[in-house]
Amino acid sequence: MFDDDDLAAIRDGKREWEEKTLNSTLNRFGERQEHFSTDTGGQTVDRVYTPADVADIEYESDIGFPGEEPYTRGVYSTMHRGRLWTMRQYAGMGTAAETNERFRYLINEGSSGLSMAFDLPTQKGYDSDASMAAGEVGKAGVAIDTLRDMEVVFDGIPLDEVSTSMTINAPAAVLLAMYISIGDQQGVSRETLRGTIQNDILKEYIARNLYIYPPESSMRLITDIFEFCGTETPNFNTISISGYHIREAGSTAAQEIAFTLGNGIEYVQAAIDAGLNVDDFAPQLSFFFNAHNNIFEEVAKFRAARRMWAKIIEDRFDATNPKSKQLKFHTQTGGSTLTAQQVENNVVRVAYQALAAVLGGTQSLHTNGKDEALSLPTEQSVRTALRTQQILAHESGAADTIDPLAGSYYVESLTDEIEAEAFEIIEEVDRRGGMLEAVKSRWVQRQIQDVAFERQQEIEAGERVIVGVNEFEVDEDPHVDIEEVDEADEERQKQRLETVKEERDTDAVDSSLKSVRETARGDGNIMPPIIDAVKTYATVGEISDVLREEFGEYRG
Repeated sequence: MFDDDDLAAIRDGKREWEEKTLNSTLNRFGERQEHFSTDTGGQTVDRVYTPADVADIEYESDIGFPGEEPYTRGVYSTMHRGRLWTMRQYAGMGTAAETNERFRYLINEGSSGLSMAFDLPTQKGYDSDASMAAGEVGKAGVAIDTLRDMEVVFDGIPLDEVSTSMTINAPAAVLLAMYISIGDQQGVSRETLRGTIQNDILKEYIARNLYIYPPESSMRLITDIFEFCGTETPNFNTISISGYHIREAGSTAAQEIAFTLGNGIEYVQAAIDAGLNVDDFAPQLSFFFNAHNNIFEEVAKFRAARRMWAKIIEDRFDATNPKSKQLKFHTQTGGSTLTAQQVENNVVRVAYQALAAVLGGTQSLHTNGKDEALSLPTEQSVRTALRTQQILAHESGAADTIDPLAGSYYVESLTDEIEAEAFEIIEEVDRRGGMLEAVKSRWVQRQIQDVAFERQQEIEAGERVIVGVNEFEVDEDPHVDIEEVDEADEERQKQRLETVKEERDTDAVDSSLKSVRETARGDGNIMPPIIDAVKTYATVGEISDVLREEFGEYRG
């Protein structure tokens, strides 16, 4: 690092540059705009950065080496030189059979992980024949009513050879039970099952509103999953603590990681309060972040998040297992940045966002299809999105060295700034009693809404350029092929559900649901009776209804 004399000389040199070189150019031509900031306006972007901007950084304690604390440069010593990130593509077509077809296609095209989307009724714990499900069955994801549907989804897909991520929250315990049951059917050892359930209910209260039960009961379900999987499925990630939807709702980059890590703090504390040892479950925690367009801001965000979690898990919870301190995360490119206008531009946006995720050291990545602002992605757009990752991996050189932007005066300074702002937000959350209380009082939601409102005003005023939307527009309305859900699929799904109900052992179903109810009333772990219930072909709705009756419903 530079000593005090070096830094003084650099500062003097910068002042001299400004006076002799810069000012004459500024006086003649000016700059494109008066003020530059990061994408969400959280940090001012200076004209030029020098070693003086990172003078306070201590290399070993602040940056370090990959695979070592503070993990700024990555959680593994070889990172993408040793193993590329898992390439996931989000899929969940209208029916289980269509989802199976898409999964097989993705595997054949080189995808190394599956990412499963569920329709709204499934996410809310309703069966396809429920009145609340009318018109939504199989839209925005696959309809899963019983284990029979999951059997179809994973037909011919050996669970010991794939990693599966499931975007499911309120009924996560039920869908996880189904996945474990499929593994049991295939003869796959539970210890070898790999994947992730999102299972992040606090984020639902903050950003998506796909909750069912009151927060306290939801937290009980989460800690039961932690406990069960810690011994039964140790290689399956029990939660994906998600900043993705927080960012989609309009947050800044610093808010995204502050509220996400704040949720992580709440989950860890709840598990400890339930009697679990932090080092027994913390290694199974995973995180899920967004990747937006500003490459440097996103890279700095990922680096800051890793460093922050290592500090948090050790300082707050006395974790000693190095794996407990390693923030491992999945990234998805920013859905809210995609535009319905000039959809081809979205291919470019996704490519830059994916580059930011790779440079930032993600463990897995989903790249959006160009048409996702319009519908479910077509097979062609999914292939292009997957090829984007493969080109990054094999042609760009971005994965050939670890944390290549480390040492950049700008990136290191920005990493520090985002970390400092995020810690300030977490301290305010602490003053408000923690994330659960801050969410229940709607303070968190208001912070995000304020940023989203300001951003929309900037777009409408033309102060923030969205290419193809408020600048560089075109008049033509080109035809775009979109993936559509067959309306008749809803009736077919309801008929399949009716067939399962007719064929199953009703007494076994009733007995298993009774066991779920009794466990919910007590303090036993809820996962074993739910697994037993799904194996009798009890439905998602039936199991969720039992828990609704015992826990109540949250109205927000």
